[in-house]
Amino acid sequence: MLEEGVVGEIHFADNLQVLETLPTGSIDLIYIDPPFNTGKVQQRTQIRTVRSAEGDRVGFQGRRYQSIVVGTKRFSDLFDDYLAFLEPRLVEAHRVLANHGSLYLHVDYREVHYCKILLDAIFGRECFLNEIIWAYDYGGRPKNKWPPKHDNILLYVKDPSNYVFNTDEIDRIPYMAPGLVGPEKAARGKLPTDTWWHTIVPTNSTEKTGYPTQKPLGILRRIVQASSRPGAMVLDFFAGSGTTGMAALEKGRRFILVDNNLEAMQVMARRFDGIDGIRWVGFDPSPYQSGYTQGVLIPASVEPCGE
Repeated sequence: MLEEGVVGEIHFADNLQVLETLPTGSIDLIYIDPPFNTGKVQQRTQIRTVRSAEGDRVGFQGRRYQSIVVGTKRFSDLFDDYLAFLEPRLVEAHRVLANHGSLYLHVDYREVHYCKILLDAIFGRECFLNEIIWAYDYGGRPKNKWPPKHDNILLYVKDPSNYVFNTDEIDRIPYMAPGLVGPEKAARGKLPTDTWWHTIVPTNSTEKTGYPTQKPLGILRRIVQASSRPGAMVLDFFAGSGTTGMAALEKGRRFILVDNNLEAMQVMARRFDGIDGIRWVGFDPSPYQSGYTQGVLIPASVEPCGE
């Protein structure tokens, strides 16, 4: 589907339009992290600090620093009818998924129940494999309810009798009581369960892009490792900061990313700067890159995904 030498394709477009151009059964793995329909404007403000005697922050050895706002990234996370927005995209996702393929839908506690009913109708209840709980411990703690500190990831397969699950490829985790299982098992570790404890992307991490809803690379690595083979085609049509593409590249897979948010495209342009074999559709990354030499830019009117 992608020409030789092209490892990834990034579209600045409405994802439904791109999905309709993809051949049936052409995708091995789909991960999507659509907006959660919280009704809020998602926003991240980036700052840097400089030494200043009148600064608003105190640092090492009592030195004062002034905070300077570098930029703010935001998008509206609100749809009048969330499921009506998702349904045609999930129908197309089911069509383009290979018979051995898997879909991971990342949502939160507000929408997960409705999304499962929708996916049951599209895929069939027998194709539901797991509800993965990604648990983390970061951010504020409201005093009027249990603090919500997890996301939900629904895993569906196209064919419950024939799907990829690479048990031996999944990174193992330490035993909580290694003394109870013996040195050999303790050294090997154990398989993760359907509850994944993983920090969000730390503010001071080199992985941090500043995109409001960026997901950790570790989460996507695990998904790509478990549910696709080397050389597989991975699709994320709510690409955001491009983490799915980065995980696919690391693990020797190819990818197609789609987003219609200009800020997402700008973040991905910087993130994929200097990586050979990336094709851009409908967006010119060069103003945001320093090492742009091997990418290929084609107009949005071209339909490169179809055959």
